[in-house]
Amino acid sequence: MSINIVDLVKNYVPQDLIAKAGSALNESEGNVSNAVSGIIPAILGLFASKASSGEQGAAEVLDTAKGFSGSGILSDAGSLFGNADLLSKGTSLFNGLLGDKTNSVIDTIANFAGIKSSSSGSLISMIMPLVLGLLGKHATDNNLNASGFSSFLGSQKSNILSALPSGLSSLGGALGLGSISDGVQQTVSNVQETAASTYNYAEETAQKAGGGAKWLLPLLLLAVVALALWYFLGKGCNNASTTGADTDTTAAAPMDTSMTTPETPDASTTRTLAEVVLPNGVKLQAYPGGIEDQLVQFIQSDAYKAATDSTLKEKWFNFDDLNFEFGTTKLTDSSKRQLDNIAAILKAFPDAKIKVGGYTDKKGDDAANLKLSDGRAKAVQAALKAAGVGAQVPEAEGYGETLAQVDENAADEARAADRRTSIRLLKK
Repeated sequence: MSINIVDLVKNYVPQDLIAKAGSALNESEGNVSNAVSGIIPAILGLFASKASSGEQGAAEVLDTAKGFSGSGILSDAGSLFGNADLLSKGTSLFNGLLGDKTNSVIDTIANFAGIKSSSSGSLISMIMPLVLGLLGKHATDNNLNASGFSSFLGSQKSNILSALPSGLSSLGGALGLGSISDGVQQTVSNVQETAASTYNYAEETAQKAGGGAKWLLPLLLLAVVALALWYFLGKGCNNASTTGADTDTTAAAPMDTSMTTPETPDASTTRTLAEVVLPNGVKLQAYPGGIEDQLVQFIQSDAYKAATDSTLKEKWFNFDDLNFEFGTTKLTDSSKRQLDNIAAILKAFPDAKIKVGGYTDKKGDDAANLKLSDGRAKAVQAALKAAGVGAQVPEAEGYGETLAQVDENAADEARAADRRTSIRLLKK
């Protein structure tokens, strides 16, 4: 039996939760129910769009979803509206996904359902954690990795689109549903073309068989169109393409004073963990050509020994397996391996000191992006401090979108080139 993720989420929103939300927001229960009917597919569409943007997007959604699924939210969804911590996280996640389009989406849903914008925002904050919890549970129950998770959400796109009320169709672009809609429209076009060709073939076959066989025409047509629908809707457009499970997640690093070419792993490098042995005998599992490999080689080089702090400002190293939960400064669990590796490297070279730099793409408010990038850089600094090397990480700074190159309206996969966390060595 196939899963319809929209229906699954709706089943986890009990009527007493809607009634409680209506009472707390001073809105009618019916209007709240209408709002929720639009919010659920809208949020699912956001996550489907994010997860299909590339391996990094899928990994971020998957890590965040698993975190919520383990929070106990699914065992007591009825109390969700009174949970201030989860509501705050829901707000932060939604803002992180939509940036400066957040208020527009909130207002559109409010107008559609006949409720206040503040109520619309509160309901979105309530539904976000629930959706993520269910996605995380499904991924855990089915042992899905990032690629499998992306494929699953891709298979749900037609369900999500059909569940979005017609009154909210204008949200397609803001929610990233345009590409989903385009795919469905192309599928319909393909099926129509197939049906036309099939009809001509079936008619010709029936004529050759003689007038008495014309009753075969509708049966042949029905069978082949059904086959075409299966191919395009099942095998074709709903199966998201997958990439290697360890795709790079970072790009060019920010500079203190000027933009120069950073050290990045060769795109052709096979993304398979290998052993890196440090001078003190400690062995790490890291990607060949990745940040660990580059950092160790550079610290041991004559170039580093001869460098000054001024010249080191032009030598940044990018994390290639470090991520944060949407719109937050919380590091994902999958980031621990690389953070532990960096701590081990610093312990092996006790005289080395580093600075952490954070950077965002252009989407969203400039000031908010600067604050987020700074918070993320300091989160990495705090994690390394907790690992026992705080004295070797004296600086952390966010650069926001100041050096972002990709237009904010570009696809998420393209904008990923401007999102990164990096480190450089210090000599002070």
